[in-house]
Amino acid sequence: MGGHGSYLQIQRHTPDPSEDLYREMIPDPTAKAASRPKVQTENSHDEATSSGAVNQSGDESGNENRRRSVRKKRRVCDGSENVKSSDVKAGRGSGAGRRCNKRKHVEAVTLFEVVTMGKSAMQAVIDDWIEAYVMDRDPSLLDLISFFIQCSGCKGVVTAEMCQNKDDSDIMSKMVEELDEVAGLQYKRFLAFPWILTVTWPMDTDSVEYPLTESGPYGRWFHSEFCDFVSVLVAQCQHSVIFDGYLMEALISLLTELSDSYVQAFRHTCTLAAVKMLSSLVSVALSLSVGIENSQKLSKVQKTKRQKGPAQLERIQKKTSELQEKRAEIENMMDVIFKGIFLKRYRDVLPEIRSICVDELGLWMKLYSSAFLNDSYLKYMGWMMYDKIPDVRLKCVLALQGLYGDPVLLPRLDLFTSRFKDRLISMTMDKDNEVAVQAMKLLLLISKTCDDVLSPEEYKQLYHVVYSSQRPVAALAGELLFSKLLNIPASEAQCEINEKEAHEQQTLARLKALLHFHQESELHTHVVYLVDSLWDCGGALLKDWPTLTSILLQDPTSQSTGLTQAEESVVVEFLVASVRQASEGAALAGRSGAKKVMSAREKKVQTDDCAKLTQHFLMVLPKLLSKFSSSDDIIASLMKIPQYFLPECPKAEGTQLVSELLAEMGAVVELHTDPAVLEAAARTYLSLCGEETTWCSVAQAARDSLVQSWVDRLVLLLQDSLKGDSFCADEEKTGDILATLKKLRAFHNGHDLSRWNLSELLSPLLSVESSQDGAPPQVLLEVLQCVCYSVLWSLSMSGESLTSREMAVAQRAQLSLLCERNHRCLSHSNHSVRQQAFVCVCDALTAHSYQLHVRAPFSYGPLLYTPNPKLQRALLTFLCMDIFVGPDSENQSKVSDSDVDRLEDLHRRRNLLAAFCKLIVHGVLEMSVAAEVFMYYMKYFNDFGDIIKETLNKTRQMDKIESTRTLVLCLQELFVRLRREQESGGRAQPGFQTFTSIKELARRFALTFGDHVKFRESVAMIHRNGIEFVFQGFVQTPDTPAPSYLAYLTILSEFSSKLLKPDKKTVLAYLQKHTAEHIINLREESWQPLIYYRASLLAAAEGEDALSYVSSDRKPCLPHRSSYSKHKLEGCKSPNPFSPADSKGSKVHRLSISPGNQEKTNEADPFSVPAEPPAKRLRAGGSVLSCTNEGEDELVEVELEV
Repeated sequence: MGGHGSYLQIQRHTPDPSEDLYREMIPDPTAKAASRPKVQTENSHDEATSSGAVNQSGDESGNENRRRSVRKKRRVCDGSENVKSSDVKAGRGSGAGRRCNKRKHVEAVTLFEVVTMGKSAMQAVIDDWIEAYVMDRDPSLLDLISFFIQCSGCKGVVTAEMCQNKDDSDIMSKMVEELDEVAGLQYKRFLAFPWILTVTWPMDTDSVEYPLTESGPYGRWFHSEFCDFVSVLVAQCQHSVIFDGYLMEALISLLTELSDSYVQAFRHTCTLAAVKMLSSLVSVALSLSVGIENSQKLSKVQKTKRQKGPAQLERIQKKTSELQEKRAEIENMMDVIFKGIFLKRYRDVLPEIRSICVDELGLWMKLYSSAFLNDSYLKYMGWMMYDKIPDVRLKCVLALQGLYGDPVLLPRLDLFTSRFKDRLISMTMDKDNEVAVQAMKLLLLISKTCDDVLSPEEYKQLYHVVYSSQRPVAALAGELLFSKLLNIPASEAQCEINEKEAHEQQTLARLKALLHFHQESELHTHVVYLVDSLWDCGGALLKDWPTLTSILLQDPTSQSTGLTQAEESVVVEFLVASVRQASEGAALAGRSGAKKVMSAREKKVQTDDCAKLTQHFLMVLPKLLSKFSSSDDIIASLMKIPQYFLPECPKAEGTQLVSELLAEMGAVVELHTDPAVLEAAARTYLSLCGEETTWCSVAQAARDSLVQSWVDRLVLLLQDSLKGDSFCADEEKTGDILATLKKLRAFHNGHDLSRWNLSELLSPLLSVESSQDGAPPQVLLEVLQCVCYSVLWSLSMSGESLTSREMAVAQRAQLSLLCERNHRCLSHSNHSVRQQAFVCVCDALTAHSYQLHVRAPFSYGPLLYTPNPKLQRALLTFLCMDIFVGPDSENQSKVSDSDVDRLEDLHRRRNLLAAFCKLIVHGVLEMSVAAEVFMYYMKYFNDFGDIIKETLNKTRQMDKIESTRTLVLCLQELFVRLRREQESGGRAQPGFQTFTSIKELARRFALTFGDHVKFRESVAMIHRNGIEFVFQGFVQTPDTPAPSYLAYLTILSEFSSKLLKPDKKTVLAYLQKHTAEHIINLREESWQPLIYYRASLLAAAEGEDALSYVSSDRKPCLPHRSSYSKHKLEGCKSPNPFSPADSKGSKVHRLSISPGNQEKTNEADPFSVPAEPPAKRLRAGGSVLSCTNEGEDELVEVELEV
């Protein structure tokens, strides 16, 4: 279907001569669509024409309805000559009736055009149509029928016939829908009594857009106007022609037949019209019910009035009976539409039709619950909640929200709720976010209106949705959780005490309920997601920081709180999470759906909350730190709170409160060496020392004082512990050194401590040659990190600190010293020390390379530094021995069997590999080093495949040719290792891989060359290097009849399919050049890789793989076809397939190039693409092989022409 209704033609079917009425109501195809011819008088009836249906041809009328201009709605009769005479009757138009002579009238248009005029014009035109229908119903009904067919976008022709008896079996047997493939037409013949309509349209129009599916504003607008038209039509007819037993029967029959068509346009449009008509009939039934109720009340009143006579009572009862009969008739119409259309279309293959049906069904249930709200209809709603299309499921949930929101309807939903509540609960985790949100809204509504519907287990299942990755769903689950568990009313005992204590006790009760839920859930340890879910509904509780801190600061000996130490730790986490939420908003890692842009009001609320928390915690936080100073977990959480302070807080200008807080923080840092505490403290000091804060000078002084005290302490400890080249310190001093180093390392990570020159201070600890005389591994780990941070800070501040070449040379010397000391640690006996040294070297070299690229052209910057070959070999050794470890390696056996430990170990190794690959990508190491990484691509594909592939892509972006050489080097190195292992017969080395795995690796590498033209030169280079790798330096002797690396050609054949056709010929010539002087015995297994590789080059040109080419049984006359494989498979004794008489032929072949072609091959570049491929000289029936039999030495000379 396609286009619009102006393409429609209603043609006259040749009637019986006695059917005068029929002649008048069938439109003449030659009539104009825009005009409405008047009905002539009986004296001139032979010149009369039927009033105009839409009967233009497709070409003439296709543009008229596509114009969206709205015509003038009315014209005033002003007495001019154009005003119709009062004695002329209004003509019967195709859906555009006429008003009487003394009234305004609408310009004659089709009913389809009325849709463009808006609802006001629609009512006037429908009124005129009703007048025309009352005068002569058949042509008016035809106009309405043509309207619905036009709205389906039909381009075809409609033919109408009269039907005298709709129960005639012969007529019903002709109601068909068929295709005429010869004529290219589709036919649908159906009964809309008293009419038999035949719609004919082209076959190729079924997939074309029709008005309801047009994209953009027009499609939405047409949908709305079309629905309004149907509603207005039923509303205007409800007091007159709707009960004539003719109009609705014909319309329902029409819509039923067209909605059952296999043509989507008919099915979609007429299903929408039918369900909208049923919705309008529901409104009519409701108005009739109101009238019946009023009449019954009036009847009761009249019965109480004895002075009135029975006549009036009889009239009222008669009116009541009439209204009841009309309602029964309306309900019968609704039942026919429901059973004839809805029951067939609610499971239609088109999702839009299913959505329409479900949406309207919910409306019927809500508006006319007495007829539709029962289990017979509710089951369809329940079934459609399992639909695979999200929009259908969404319409079901939205419809149910309207039902459950009405308390009057709840008793009728009990059975439905018990049957489908499991499905509703599961829909909260729907893959479509909107469906999940609306399902949670529905369950929240059910929980408020029906307390006993959901069981405690089901509530518990819904509570866990607060940890959903979608914030809208999690927020609704938080509202459910807050309303059911945390909305604890004040008790009578609390009302008797003062308001502050009552509020504190109520907050404590809610807090305990929240703690109980958090402990029972056992799903997540991060409370930030729970706080985010509760923020919208429980923000008042979570932002009640004075009450929360007062509960935490209460005397532990008192029994008022009853919080255990574990519960206090969780309360502190809630406190910190609420502070973060108030300061930063709802942006959480791993959770989507939050608002990305805040309104001005929300920004103001956020600023006010930050000011409140800053003012409050400046006074309270020192007390909290002092009380919980012995608990690592609580201190680590409390230390984060100052990071969310408002930088410009007016109340914090007085530095007394800030000084007290910093003093308490310094005392806490001195007591703790836990990494979490030290990291939180370093981040907090970094936040407080920011230049934009009002207390930055005080915070910087406090930080510098702390660092200076640690450096002074470390100097004294190292003086006593370092004696010459050995580290001699007792356990106590070692503990003090380690504690001080941990603090310096934590602060040096985020703060520039270059002024204390920690690198020079700590370097002696890395100078000890022996592991036995050196510092303990725990100390070395901290020293390595501190020295690395010093170098990184020096590099990051290069633009400011380097002002002369001498300073740049000193910086390079510092980097060289770092690499030298870490190189020594790469051979340390402790695995953690080796790992840390590897990370430090990679990070420092990567940062140095980055600074080389970003420094200004005319400013001093870092000087070029290249790691020495020994260091590069040490890094590669660590890579092979500590990262690419197999299940049977010693390092792997140390890992626990638990999944958590395996995942942590894998994460650690992935980070190490990524650090090494950065050196290659940033150009610190040569690209050829990546061959050691690429060779493990298949062996460790599940663990490191993404990292290795990304490295391959990055290197290819840097230099395609060099990257390809690296791949070739990787494959050749693996092949050489395999050959060595096969020759030695000893234990396999760590880098050993089987031939099959190497071939699979080559296949994966070949798949990365997607664009044959883009990578043409690279692929050609792979083949050239591979051929040279196999044949270079090979001298054929009786002991070595074939090259030792000949099997590599099988691996090389994986890249044959990536060659362009001209390059395949060139590669074949290059291969022939290297094999021309060698005697090749095809019977020997050692020469099979050559046959396989050559076949892959030939087969690739014909779209086959090498294996199928070798094994296929082809005729010898086909071009580009070698006789090797056929000779081998058929077991021919004669090596010459073209000379079957020589049954005692030789078994040895010698490949050679003809002299003329040999000279050309030597002169030309073997990998250059010729402008025109040289013509082939076909011999022996088109074969490129020229075979001659030499009976004396049993040799066959095979000549290959290139």
